[in-house]
Amino acid sequence: MQPYFFPYLGYFGLIKHTDRWVIFDTPQFMRHGWIERNRILKPVDGWQYISVPLIKHSHKTSIMNIEIRNDENWTDTIFAKLTYYKRVASHYKETIKIIENSLSVKTDSIAILNNNILKEVCGYIGIEYNYSFFSELNLENNDINEPDEWALNLCRGMKGVTEYWNPPGGVSFYDREKFNRNNIILKFYNQVLEPYNQKRTPFEPGLSIIDVMMFNSKNEINKLLDNYNFIT
Repeated sequence: MQPYFFPYLGYFGLIKHTDRWVIFDTPQFMRHGWIERNRILKPVDGWQYISVPLIKHSHKTSIMNIEIRNDENWTDTIFAKLTYYKRVASHYKETIKIIENSLSVKTDSIAILNNNILKEVCGYIGIEYNYSFFSELNLENNDINEPDEWALNLCRGMKGVTEYWNPPGGVSFYDREKFNRNNIILKFYNQVLEPYNQKRTPFEPGLSIIDVMMFNSKNEINKLLDNYNFIT
């Protein structure tokens, strides 16, 4: 998976229920995705973005080379937007501490920042985060003709891989038979976004893990993570 900024619950569900996590940092960075932003509750109703400012770059720049514009005081902007939770969230103090630790890493790299976020959140929740950067695996990736062949070649190059789990978005272009021919079981992991008490209605699903942590204990978060199924 690409390294997302405080991703939603399903991202951490995949981490929890798989054995090895590969940070896909070599693809071209796509604007208006989840690399540098995510969503939290907005006061009164709806949701709003929190984001990291990035230095201008060529449209062909890979994620691993995307740099943060650290001459802006962007962390203060994020924490200002999070003050709403102080009034309503029962786990505000511990969540803010995790966010502070996550953003404290000294780096200009959005990939390294997001990896630190994943490490801190997984450590807090109590799930194993066994990760590698794709760019550092030194795997042969010749003859990539289809989008799903990145994952297939990754599985071939890593020893002992018997299953590859992908989010539901891959159903339309991942070829299950192609994986079967290489003795790899392809599964599409679907996180059930069960409503939790956000202290208001209607419930806003699929927000950043920040929102989940604000309103749920560690045990409650793990119960939410364990509510998943597979798309057949």
